[in-house]
Amino acid sequence: MKDILSEIKSPADVRVLTTPEMYELSNEIRDFLIDSVSKTGGHLASNLGVVELTLSLFSEFNLDKDKIIWDVGHQTYIHKILTGRKDRFKELRKHNGMSGFPKRNESVYDFFDTGHSSTSISAALGFARARDLKNEDNNVVAVIGDGALTGGMALEALNDLGFKKTKMIVILNDNQMSISTNVGGLSSYLNKVRMEPEYNKFKKGINNKLNNSSAGKRIAKKLSKIKDSIKQLVVPSMLFEDMGLKYLGPIDGHNIEAMKNVLSKAKNIDEPVIIHVVTQKGKGYELAEKSPDKYHGVSPFNLENGEPINTARCNYSKVFGNALMKLAEKDENIVAITAAMPDGTGLKGFMGKYPERFFDVGIAEQHAVTLSAGMACSGLRPVFAVYSTFLQRAFDQVLHDVCIQNLPVVFAIDRAGLVGEDGETHQGIFDISYLSIIPNITIVTPKCLDEVEPLLAWALKQERPIAIRYPRGGDIIPELKALEKIEFAKWEVLDEGKDSKCAIISTGRMTQHSILAKEILNKEGIYPKLINATFIKPLDEGIIKKLSNEGYDIITVEDNVIKGGLGSNILLSLNNYGFKGTFKALGYNDEFVEQGDTTILYSEWNLDPKGIRDEVLKLLKTRR
Repeated sequence: MKDILSEIKSPADVRVLTTPEMYELSNEIRDFLIDSVSKTGGHLASNLGVVELTLSLFSEFNLDKDKIIWDVGHQTYIHKILTGRKDRFKELRKHNGMSGFPKRNESVYDFFDTGHSSTSISAALGFARARDLKNEDNNVVAVIGDGALTGGMALEALNDLGFKKTKMIVILNDNQMSISTNVGGLSSYLNKVRMEPEYNKFKKGINNKLNNSSAGKRIAKKLSKIKDSIKQLVVPSMLFEDMGLKYLGPIDGHNIEAMKNVLSKAKNIDEPVIIHVVTQKGKGYELAEKSPDKYHGVSPFNLENGEPINTARCNYSKVFGNALMKLAEKDENIVAITAAMPDGTGLKGFMGKYPERFFDVGIAEQHAVTLSAGMACSGLRPVFAVYSTFLQRAFDQVLHDVCIQNLPVVFAIDRAGLVGEDGETHQGIFDISYLSIIPNITIVTPKCLDEVEPLLAWALKQERPIAIRYPRGGDIIPELKALEKIEFAKWEVLDEGKDSKCAIISTGRMTQHSILAKEILNKEGIYPKLINATFIKPLDEGIIKKLSNEGYDIITVEDNVIKGGLGSNILLSLNNYGFKGTFKALGYNDEFVEQGDTTILYSEWNLDPKGIRDEVLKLLKTRR
């Protein structure tokens, strides 16, 4: 059997394939993906679902001039394979390896960096309008999933696109959400006719002639009303038509002939077109077909049974979810909100146990925050569980709708700090900075798994906005126990230290790293004071003032950027007390942190135990 995949080195190689060869290639790609991702981990189900769709796009468009903009970007593995990166899949999502998302610095065929959803239509529209202003001649295609279409930004872009009638193609990849289907011969006939260039030319000519006279305009208006009435009866998905986009579909996204036909016709229509494509997430791998959510983002797994090779015993998401269920048993006002992430945030159990108190709003973080604010105004106790990187998208709502009104909304910020392999678009290293500047909000963080439940219970009793940030994964020191008593704006002194007059102030997971660093230093005869900053905002002014008055040198350790982070805020406070010592803030510099195993990344930034130990020694050497 011919190995077609090995011969594909560039998009041009796809355009010369016959349709039977493309089907064969789709099988080879699926076999390669399943085998490769089982070893490296990554996004599997979403990529298995767009194999034929991607091949059809590559067949009908010339990527040396045409632009394809992928939403989110986790479904671009086939795109990467077809653009000469197949041999790099061994290093997928690894440190200094190939990204799991489109990257402009990785290939000339990656036209726009993505990682967050609902952005493709806006970006593609930017490309299309730049093309028109520069008098260029190329096609622009945005590929967006039905889930991403729930994001307000996508709808804003569609509204703009339809209103200005910019020539562009939107591929709506429908693999999960229920979108009305046009069925029957009449619908198929309408789609076929409406795609024909002759029909569109004829329609334009008739409209021009009718609009030349007042009588003609009246006839055109009546015909338009009749047409709209028929469309509402026979084409349920006329939302897009009403927004000004020509709707085509639904098309079987695994039928290459049908896909090539509709794409060929669509690129000759001189106005915005949306093509509704239906695909099956996880297609080609039975386990992923049955449980596409389970195989959305996977760690390395066993091919035969689909089970992860390394499974964490416990993690912060699970502990949070269990704690929230337990607390909800005693308080019927507790409600949980998620933005399309019930599994990832640990809320699946809550969803099953309290379905009437669980709200999945789709990929709509802004809406989720303001929804929470409205619930809080009505006496409920909303908990919005969200990844740190995605809460960035709702900054204004946190500030304007929650914090100005000082509402008791709890933000359960998952994946705070480094997340590793998903790279710079997903690292949660900015939340301390962007939340700290907002009045009224309180930011706390557990130093260990055991501290999640008491902090959550405490937060749900407060009459103010509370953000609880916690990392991906589990504990490094399993035996670590929770703080016995939570007092507002009070830190925990874990070790008083002796002799060195050096204090380490750490927070969250970095406290565990600092404990291990202290143990190394103790063996070397250095005994720093170790403080766990349970409260990131407000600071423990009493401890800060005491450290300053007693002449301590201070090093802060946080899983966040240094600018605007815990360390910089502590330094501002120290200056109020006439601090004369030496100060060092450990965190991430003013740059994005790329992908890689977190162990490697922590080491690079001196945030692992050895790195913290080294920085303490440097600090002590600079003493005046």
